[in-house]
Amino acid sequence: MSRVLPYPLLTAALLLMWLLLTSFSVGQFLLGTVVAMGASRAMAALQPAKPRIRRWQPIPKLLGMVMLDILRSNFAVASLVIRRNRPDRVSGFVIIPIELRDRTGLAILSCIVTSTPGTAWVEYAPDSGVLLLHVLDLVDEAEWVSLIKNHYEAPLMEIFE
Repeated sequence: MSRVLPYPLLTAALLLMWLLLTSFSVGQFLLGTVVAMGASRAMAALQPAKPRIRRWQPIPKLLGMVMLDILRSNFAVASLVIRRNRPDRVSGFVIIPIELRDRTGLAILSCIVTSTPGTAWVEYAPDSGVLLLHVLDLVDEAEWVSLIKNHYEAPLMEIFE
C-alpha cells in the first residue's frame, strides 16, 4: 500500500480539493484521483523529512491566533488601500533574530508570515538565524520583533523542538 499510495492523507486532501474546485462527476473523480496519486508519488520521490511533533496541545491555539491575525491584517491593509494618501505610512524591513531551527517549524513560520497581508518573508540566513521581514505599514520595529518571537516562534518551538 505504501508504494502505491505513499501519502494517503495528501492524496485524499488533493482529491477533495479537486472535486471542490471542479464539478463532481465520475470523470472528474477519476481524473482527480490520477492527479492526486501522481502528486503523492512525486512527493515521495522528493523524500521529505517527516516532521516530528513534540507537543500537539499548542496547535489549536496557534491556529486560532494565526486566523485572527490574518483577519486583522486584512482589515488593516484594506484601510491602507482605501485611504491611499496617508503621509505617515512607511513600509520597511525588519531584522528578526530567530532561535527556531526545526525545518518544518521554519516552513510553517514562513507560511504564517507570508499569508498575513502586509508582511512578506524576504530572507532567512540559517547560519546566523536572522530573518528579514518586509512590513507594509512599519510603525515600530520592536513591536514586530516581539510579535514574531512571542506570538509565532515560541509556540512553534514548543510544538517542534
